[in-house]
Amino acid sequence: MAALIVIAIVLGLIVLATVLRPLWASARGVALGIAGISLLSAGLLYQLLGTPQALDAAARQAPQTLEAAIEQLKTALARDPKQAEGWVLLAQAYQRTGDTGGARDAFAKAAALSADDADLQTDAAQARAMADAAHNFDAQALALLHRALQINPKHQRARWFLGVAQRQAGQNAQAAATWAPLLAQVDASTAASLRKEINVARNLAGQPPLPDAPPAAAASVLLTVKVSLDPSLAARVRLQPDAKVFVIARQVGGPPMPVAAQKHAVSELPFSASLSDADSPMPTLKLSQMTEVELVARLSATGEAMPQAGDLQSKPLRVHLPAKDAVDLVIGTP
Repeated sequence: MAALIVIAIVLGLIVLATVLRPLWASARGVALGIAGISLLSAGLLYQLLGTPQALDAAARQAPQTLEAAIEQLKTALARDPKQAEGWVLLAQAYQRTGDTGGARDAFAKAAALSADDADLQTDAAQARAMADAAHNFDAQALALLHRALQINPKHQRARWFLGVAQRQAGQNAQAAATWAPLLAQVDASTAASLRKEINVARNLAGQPPLPDAPPAAAASVLLTVKVSLDPSLAARVRLQPDAKVFVIARQVGGPPMPVAAQKHAVSELPFSASLSDADSPMPTLKLSQMTEVELVARLSATGEAMPQAGDLQSKPLRVHLPAKDAVDLVIGTP
């Protein structure tokens, strides 16, 4: 089954590369729907091959929307619910549609089926927090994080999230102690920001700050982007002075949170930006850990970091790291 999942992913990537690029700017919703349909439909192949259902034309019909693809995957998992990879695919699809509750439940089933997978235990814990109105880690999420660290004591995301959960609960001394081992695992720039968080927790716990660390070397630039507006768009649209441009690098096929991001004033357009680990918003998920990222520049009329209706963006581009040449991102290209 693992081989079929790999085939499914490859098929999905081919469709993404050939179909979505021209659709993204003009019909982003359609593009996302096609992406989900392609990936999820390919993931269902293992359910169809070699079974009587494969002879049924209705069963082989491709879904027309992401929601339909989700329903097909749910049907396949109802027939064979012991497929962890299928539940992961379903969880990721729910994330794409903003259904945090569905993602939470699907990741929980995947984690239960792969009890020795530290990544899945952490994903399930994170999904539970994202589904909570206050983004708090509940007791079940804490159990998942402890399980992940039992499997792999050096699991960085699990350790980071456990510290976050402890801070949420007012357990500042415990949070500082939980985060401290990460200082030896991460790069110098990440350690500097993490040290600040640890010292905040130690201060709240009535403890002295950690000793100062040696000065960190500047983070290496991993890629450079050139951001501009499509000339026809610039002629039609009057930009508000408080509008912002976000340059975002994210995992290919992964969660929507960026691995590196920068914010620029719209008045800076056109501009160049250099991305490095210093631009990674999460201490445990760094740009330097990626071999490939998806780049996009988004123009927010409201200046909000969260995507809003009416935002404009460039075509997403995949880039291998480190990138030698600058990458051109043109906002509003049809």
